Amino acid sequence: MKYPITLDALEVLAAIDRKGSFAAAAQELFRVPSAISYTIQKLEQDLDIVLFRKEGRKAVLTQAGKVLLEQGRDILEATERLAVAAKTTHSGWEPVFNIAVDSLLSFEVIYPLIAKFYQVQPDIEINLYEEVLGGAIEAIATERADLVIGVGEQPTPQPGLIIKNLQQIDWVFAVAPHHPLAQAPQPVSRQLIEQHRFIVVRDSARYQAPQSRRLCSKRPVLSVPTISEKINAQCAGLGVGFLPKHRIQNHLQQGLLLALELDGEIPQEAINLAWKASNRGKVLHWFIEGLLG
Repeated sequence: MKYPITLDALEVLAAIDRKGSFAAAAQELFRVPSAISYTIQKLEQDLDIVLFRKEGRKAVLTQAGKVLLEQGRDILEATERLAVAAKTTHSGWEPVFNIAVDSLLSFEVIYPLIAKFYQVQPDIEINLYEEVLGGAIEAIATERADLVIGVGEQPTPQPGLIIKNLQQIDWVFAVAPHHPLAQAPQPVSRQLIEQHRFIVVRDSARYQAPQSRRLCSKRPVLSVPTISEKINAQCAGLGVGFLPKHRIQNHLQQGLLLALELDGEIPQEAINLAWKASNRGKVLHWFIEGLLG
């Protein structure tokens, strides 16, 4: 079924509502008033509805007109976005760009760079996602994301992916001040910490076996969705575990968490960027250059 609602008719409708009269709308759209009147009359006839009523010299939308204009504005805005997306794609810029950030890092790591990017390309849509453990590399492999920030070291090579080191993460074994382990003699042995509940962050991978790291407990774990919630749960004394040092500096300074010395070294972990080698988009490489310097 063919409907008579055109983009031009919606633009005319919006102009009349905005300016308050057919004559003022005609002036704004650089048309003669008769052309404006004809467009509205034809739309009313084709839809068999009344769009405007007269209140003095002002044209006021009827209830049917308000419904048409309200949803019509969504169509006009979507059309404008479509035109911008087509232009940016033609010039080599992806119209939509998806970034996954591993839960080890806060989103604040990318916000300053996004602010700079908007100064260059303000019309590109950027979507941010949080991933955990295997979910980060899976996000690239399954194209949920165009770029992942925070991928851990991979035990086996990932064909078709490029992985570049971003930074090193220091880990701390932390407990709440009121947790029983806070009173234990240091360095704390692995045998002792195994007796306490660990708090772990759930792997966000959807299509592969979940991973777990730095887990040293013989008791059932408390599983949470993000590093932020793991920090909160450990502050509450619900369990213990390893936390990235840069994420808990304030908690340590305020005494909300205590860093315990362990019997044995806690190794650093490399954090990487990852993207598909076949992706040559301008947005991707702009962010890679910004992150790697």
